[in-house]
Amino acid sequence: MVSFRRISSRCMQALVALVVFIMMGSLVPINRDFRQTPDGIPIFVVSNGLHTDVVLPLREARTGQDWLQELHQPALTAQFRQYQYVAFGWGNEGFYLGSMGHKFPGPKAVLGALFPSKTLMHVDFYRGTPKAGELVVPLRISPTEYQRLTAYVRNSFQAPDSLGQYQLRLPKGYASEDFFFLARGRYSAWRTCNDWTNQGLKNSGIRAALKAPFAASVLFQARQSLYRVDKNY
Repeated sequence: MVSFRRISSRCMQALVALVVFIMMGSLVPINRDFRQTPDGIPIFVVSNGLHTDVVLPLREARTGQDWLQELHQPALTAQFRQYQYVAFGWGNEGFYLGSMGHKFPGPKAVLGALFPSKTLMHVDFYRGTPKAGELVVPLRISPTEYQRLTAYVRNSFQAPDSLGQYQLRLPKGYASEDFFFLARGRYSAWRTCNDWTNQGLKNSGIRAALKAPFAASVLFQARQSLYRVDKNY
C-alpha cells in the first residue's frame, strides 16, 4: 500500500511542476515571428495591473465590424454611437460582481475563482484612443488577424437571445460606460482572465505567451512586438 507520505510528496512535486510550467510558460513566446502591419487596424492590450482587456475599434470599416450592431442593444447604441473604442475582458462572475463599488472581493469570491465557475464579459466603452503607457500596449494588425480576434471575442459571449441580443447580467457595471454580459466558459486558476486575453492574441496570430495567468505576462509578450513591422505588407 502506498503511504500517505509518499502520496503527499507526489502531489507536492506535481504542484511544483505545475507552478514552474506556468511561470516558464509566461516567458515562452507563441507567434514569435508576428510583425505589426503598417497602417493596420489599431488594437490595444490594456491592464489595470491585475487584469487585461483587449481594446478594439468600435467600428472598423475594412472588416465591416460594428460592435454596437453586434451587441444589438438599442440603449447602448444611442448612448455610445459617438465613441471610438470598446474594451472586452472575460472573468469570474463572483470576482467581477464582488468588485462593485470599488471594493475588493471577499474571501468567498476569491476562493471560488480557483475552481471552475461562472463567467461574465466586461464591456467598457472608450470615448477616445487609449494612451500608450506602462499598462497600455498599442498594436497594428492586419484585417485577417483582426477578424480572427473579433471572432474569438464574439464566441466568448453567451449565445444571443431570441431577439438577437447579447444578454446583460446587470443594467450597468462599475461606472456609466461599462457593462457586464453573460459569457461562455468556466473560470479557474488554470483558465484566468489574463489567459483569456492571451489566448485571443495567440489564436489571432499575434505574439503571446505559451501560458499567461498574470497581466504582466500578457503585456510583456505584446510589448515585444512594438518595434517589429512587416515592411512587405
